[in-house]
Amino acid sequence: MGKKPPKQLPSIKKTVDETAVLGRARKGVKLREEVWQTDGEVVRYNLAYINPLICAVDNGRVLGYDNSHGYHHRHFMGKVKPIEFDSYKALSERFHAEVNELRKEEERNSDKDRKG
Repeated sequence: MGKKPPKQLPSIKKTVDETAVLGRARKGVKLREEVWQTDGEVVRYNLAYINPLICAVDNGRVLGYDNSHGYHHRHFMGKVKPIEFDSYKALSERFHAEVNELRKEEERNSDKDRKG
């Protein structure tokens, strides 16, 4: 009997690899998005809002979502909690809305500090 050819696994391709620097680059504030897909389906992702001026743990990650370690989860100020996952699109929208709110809050706090 001959051997069966190995089953072809779908190839996983990194389709998004973006970093946006927010404000002055030397402060290290940035948004990071990485997405891997196979056959058009998101199989792995990493979204992160990094601001080492606000968060001294988790490499400065204030907020993040990813599905490493075999489950979908949310990082916030060094704490990790599992989340429900419906779709990458919905999660990405949630992430960006949360980042916008966090940045508004940071701006309000910054304004208060300047006014004394």
